[in-house]
Amino acid sequence: MQNLLDFDAEGLTAWFAARGEKPFRARQVLRWMHHFGQADFDAMTDIAKSLREMLKANAVVLPPAIVSDKLSDDGTRKFLFDVGNGNAVETVFIPEDDRGTLCISTQAGCALDCAFCSTGKQGFNRNLAVSEIIGQLWQANRALGVDPRHPDKAERIISNVVLMGMGEPLANFEAAVAALKLMLDDNAYGLSRRRVTVSTSGLVPAMDRLRDECPVALAVSLHAPNDKLRDELVPINQKYPIAELMAACQRYLEKAPRDFVTFEYVMLDGVNDSDAHARELLAITRDVPCKFNLIPFNPFPGSPFRRSKAERIRRFADILIQAGVVTTTRKTRGDDIDAACGQLAGQVQDKTRRNERRTIPIQEMRP
Repeated sequence: MQNLLDFDAEGLTAWFAARGEKPFRARQVLRWMHHFGQADFDAMTDIAKSLREMLKANAVVLPPAIVSDKLSDDGTRKFLFDVGNGNAVETVFIPEDDRGTLCISTQAGCALDCAFCSTGKQGFNRNLAVSEIIGQLWQANRALGVDPRHPDKAERIISNVVLMGMGEPLANFEAAVAALKLMLDDNAYGLSRRRVTVSTSGLVPAMDRLRDECPVALAVSLHAPNDKLRDELVPINQKYPIAELMAACQRYLEKAPRDFVTFEYVMLDGVNDSDAHARELLAITRDVPCKFNLIPFNPFPGSPFRRSKAERIRRFADILIQAGVVTTTRKTRGDDIDAACGQLAGQVQDKTRRNERRTIPIQEMRP
């Protein structure tokens, strides 16, 4: 049976065409599945009965099942989704006064092994399918319902989506882009490109492909102002060093829906948070229109790092702001249910055997 959630609009149209169906039928089904969140073909009432029978015989609408649904004291909500074979991924909804943001996972685990990230410590199992990525949004929309502030308009609570959950989105490029296209499609979720963000640790060739195929807002996990430190904190930097990454950011902005890149920077006590680091950061990003999002480190079991002190974060931010760069400090949300940035872990059957051979030379990371 074909899971129709694995198709973007182009793929679904081709699947229908192979069965002698016209393109408008694919658009109808796409709208029923994603706009209305419908999984029952019999409920798709404007579709011919013969087509509904064909769909029941050959297809399903099957998102990943919700294993748990936890609510934080601050209103953050964390879903755990079963993606099979002992693997589960986490998805976080963050409500704010002016928007509701859903943070989506793209892999079961992560192969990049960033030093400060709980997901990376679990190792890596596999890429998620399109249905498992878009299915997180499909399920969250059904669970959250419409925005109570606009009940007459039936507006969804989720207004923004960020691919910042478990995994590196650009390491699962094809499935991530297909899911992005569904998020943007007016017959599916109809989100603005400015309201959909991909976060990457810096896979330079894939950044160029994303710019050409599906440019959305871009966030880059930077976390260090020089190659020596970033090689330790974000190992992919050894393959795509900072100079190459900054050049890729400049190229991306040629087609991006926003005129800046957001640089994410986790604040690690005594590791990357000095005044000198802030000045280095300004130097390496001087040619890239950008804003900084400083992220107080969120601890997890076994981590060797500590969160930078509040005063140190304020001083670091002041240096950036005084240089004329928009800088925000991310408010920690959902840490009481381990839903804060860097804490997502889910359940991963690690194929890398990473934990069996792990050593973290924290003393070598300190300046």
